[in-house]
Amino acid sequence: MDVITIKYCFTFKDGSQQVFNLQLDAQKLELLGNTPESLPLWTKLDFHQCPNCSITTRTHSHCPMAVGLVKIVMFFNGFQSHDEVHLDVFTERRIISQDTTVQKGVSSLMGLIIATSGCPRADFFRPMAWYHMPLASVEETIFRAASTYLLMQYFLKKEGKNTDLELEGLRNIYQNMHTVNVAVKGRLQAATETDSSLNAVILLDLFAQALPLAIDKSLSDLRNLFAPFL
Repeated sequence: MDVITIKYCFTFKDGSQQVFNLQLDAQKLELLGNTPESLPLWTKLDFHQCPNCSITTRTHSHCPMAVGLVKIVMFFNGFQSHDEVHLDVFTERRIISQDTTVQKGVSSLMGLIIATSGCPRADFFRPMAWYHMPLASVEETIFRAASTYLLMQYFLKKEGKNTDLELEGLRNIYQNMHTVNVAVKGRLQAATETDSSLNAVILLDLFAQALPLAIDKSLSDLRNLFAPFL
């Protein structure tokens, strides 16, 4: 099996480090070997289950997204959102380093795990995980999401299937992710004593809310990038 390895290394002000080694199946873009031996109650599927969840307790005892997040949430319980940290992200193509805050670093890591966790609502984001961009801005994420969606339409057309150039499907994807994020916050409120993981999800939700608004504006903020061709 071909495996993609992405390593998140957090270095704290006291010099201590925490490393998260993520391995993805290169074909399915699924997270491998990230399930703890013991799963807390808040990972049960029916605990703050997303109202738009498409899986049931008949097939899944635990929420795959929550299971993927356990190790991060448990480690960062005790850290505050604005605690300073130096983050190094190692991929097969590059190393990205940045001084940031715990909430931003954790949010970036959570985004990668959520995309590859097996949650059906997050399946759209798997190709973006292949070209993972740590600590991406809202503008970068909108560009990447719209580009990914439109490339998907190209492949659908090649298969003779209906396509969506108005991005209505992309809007729905992000609206569904907003619903998911709200439910995840409910889980984490029961799991944590500090705000670092909660605020990391809130940052992710800013992206989920920003993209439908950008579509409503016909992605006008990106139009100037293509001025030479229009």
